[in-house]
Amino acid sequence: MIDETDRIILNLLQEDSRITNSQLAQLAGLSASSCWRRIKSLEEIGLIKGYTATLDRTIAGFGFAAIIHVGLSRQSENTVTEFCRAIEERPEILDCYATTGDSDYHLRVVARDIADYNDFLDNFLFKLKGVAHVRSNIILKDIKSGLQLPLSQ
Repeated sequence: MIDETDRIILNLLQEDSRITNSQLAQLAGLSASSCWRRIKSLEEIGLIKGYTATLDRTIAGFGFAAIIHVGLSRQSENTVTEFCRAIEERPEILDCYATTGDSDYHLRVVARDIADYNDFLDNFLFKLKGVAHVRSNIILKDIKSGLQLPLSQ
């Protein structure tokens, strides 16, 4: 279980993963060595999965984004395993969630433009074994997109 000091460290890292250990330790009220040990412990238990830079998708050349609702024709273990494996291999699929409701999966996908997206659908998603239906919701504007967990609440 994490304590309040861990929450402080994690919130600071979520805000800026490039913060130095000495800056982090000072803000968390710890010695540098104690802060480093806590971070290593949080990494070892898998709470900290990695460090990354957050990019602006449009500046990076991905002006098109969509939420795709996918329904499978059957939920056999083999079909689901093959579907998930194929999804994991595609870098333009940023998120994939198994969900309840009308669709089995929801994907968040980026593409350079509508033609690139259409190619993704025609040459990948529509060809996956077991895919029964696909419905796209085009993202018109990013209102809020984040990875930070609300640990202080």
